[in-house]
Amino acid sequence: MRDIPPATVARLPAYVRALEGLLADGCVTTSSEGLAARSGASPALVRKDLSSLGSWGTRGVGYDTAHLRDQVVAVLGLTTQRRVVVVGAGHLGHALARYPVFADRGFAVVGLVDADPAVVGTTVGGLVVRPVDALAELVASTGATIGIIATPAGPAQEVCDALVAAGVGGILTFAPRTLHVPDDVDLRAVDVASELAILAFHDRRRRA
Repeated sequence: MRDIPPATVARLPAYVRALEGLLADGCVTTSSEGLAARSGASPALVRKDLSSLGSWGTRGVGYDTAHLRDQVVAVLGLTTQRRVVVVGAGHLGHALARYPVFADRGFAVVGLVDADPAVVGTTVGGLVVRPVDALAELVASTGATIGIIATPAGPAQEVCDALVAAGVGGILTFAPRTLHVPDDVDLRAVDVASELAILAFHDRRRRA
């Protein structure tokens, strides 16, 4: 596999969305300028990113839209279904378990776990909520390789440790705190409150 810079990998999902939009509009071919306009990157950056994938397009023609979409999807590993377990069956966990875009992108939520006895045993999105102490068995029986943490900050590190011990290789956390994982586990964090704080800063500066 090519050694692709992390910054490039972070932009690839936006390219997939842009390419699928172009295909929906009937665009058989596209250019770096067209892809840039839809993805938010500059044309030069698009060309640099795609060249790192081994795709240079055809001079005077551009990129075959469908082929490029398939190539980027393959690089991201989205040609194989990835199974996901969600820890935390609150409002966010409910939304994640029912999120239809996951299936469109090749992700299947196969398990939902919560520590609240009042929630355990209920059904969300066709999944029966399991207790936290069933996490390891759930990961093993479903073959899940990705875990999503949808808990408050307090128990998040403990949940993270449990996911690592269960054998998942990637974790996405929505908990508003810094988590620590071994070097061989990938961790991505989405801190909505922090993102809103950044928007608040820019809003205040515009109004000053």
